[in-house]
Amino acid sequence: MSTITAEALSATTLLRFATAGSVDDGKSTLVGRLLHDSKSVLVDQLEAVERASASRGQEAPDLALLTDGLRAEREQGITIDVAYRYFATPRRRFILADTPGHVQYTRNMVTGASTAELTVVLVDARNGVVEQTRRHAAIAALLRVPHVVLAVNKMDLVGYEERVFAAIAEEFTAYATELGVPEVTAIPISALAGDNVVDASARMDWYGGPTVLEHLETVPVSHDLAHCHARLPVQYVIRPQTAELPDYRGYAGQIAAGTFRVGEEVTVLPSGRTSTIAGIDLLGEPVDVAWTTQSVTVLLADDVDVSRGDLIVPTKDAPATTQDVEATVCHVADQPLTVGHRVLLKHGTRTVKAIVKDIPSRLTLADLSLHPHPGTLAANDIGRVKIRTAEPLPVDSYADSRRTGSFILIDPGDGTTLTAGMVGESFAAPEPVAVADDDGWDF
Repeated sequence: MSTITAEALSATTLLRFATAGSVDDGKSTLVGRLLHDSKSVLVDQLEAVERASASRGQEAPDLALLTDGLRAEREQGITIDVAYRYFATPRRRFILADTPGHVQYTRNMVTGASTAELTVVLVDARNGVVEQTRRHAAIAALLRVPHVVLAVNKMDLVGYEERVFAAIAEEFTAYATELGVPEVTAIPISALAGDNVVDASARMDWYGGPTVLEHLETVPVSHDLAHCHARLPVQYVIRPQTAELPDYRGYAGQIAAGTFRVGEEVTVLPSGRTSTIAGIDLLGEPVDVAWTTQSVTVLLADDVDVSRGDLIVPTKDAPATTQDVEATVCHVADQPLTVGHRVLLKHGTRTVKAIVKDIPSRLTLADLSLHPHPGTLAANDIGRVKIRTAEPLPVDSYADSRRTGSFILIDPGDGTTLTAGMVGESFAAPEPVAVADDDGWDF
């Protein structure tokens, strides 16, 4: 593996990205090629892949085996679970989520892309844009992933023809733009042969754009959660009640977004009680400021009733609380979601009883039309829902905060995750076109 100094790592940025695509489009091979050609594979890992490939009668190492870690995946030649990989180049660090392509495992794509800043959607050049491609584009748009890469794979099987790539890129870009995807970068590749993955392809001299790795290394990671609305979901209340700390009362959790400072006036939701931050403990040491993703313990100046599931926010930037949540959801369970369905809604660290009051529409992937009032959502359906909760919840719009604007619905009987939800408008609005001005659990 290439050697990168600690100083170089500290100077690089982190990019979280996910791969998606239909079955056999070559996601795992792309990831394996990316890791192999960027020299991010340990010698013993490569030797294990070579042995496994040889035992299957393959002459060359099957790089897909670098990510298909489950025995069932290797036997079937498909990806089932989300495979996370961590690697780095001198220019950037990466957390990669290799997600399954089969419709049955679409829920895993939702998991992998939910925290991604970029999604690579693979398309087989022989098949073009298929329904699962549209579904992955819709999920990327729904999750508001800022950057989408269309990797048109297996160009070697269509003679590296530019017209094949251009037709697929045009169709996908038009579809994604209509969904509101802000940026699509199309790259023709052959993951198996290594064309345009890490090194530029001599067999596609008609393409003058970046390779996959070059784009990953240079795409701007623009959003900064430290400058979003400050939110601290309370995970645990710490009360040692020891001789040394008889009156210590701290509220521990991971900061979901924004920055908190000692002396700042805050509000505890949903109760609405206010206080001032008297202290912040980070790794056992007092600090004056703490920000996104840090796990901290906050001490308040007043004896306020705070418990697990509450949300601490700046008083001047507090979200409204509501019992009526309208959201766009991706249904991930095999059992359908129906009007009247009694569920548990988990938002941050808080879980409350809820009931599905209405399903206003379901998205049709083929033409992006809305099927009104379907009454039910089946597995992998995307639709709008209206939910009534037993208790008020402080929710943000998903467009403002991917952390505090999202939730999941859970089956109260067996704890199965049913649905992933995003509060507020479903998809980002596409760029506007300039026009002339004219004058049982009833809560």
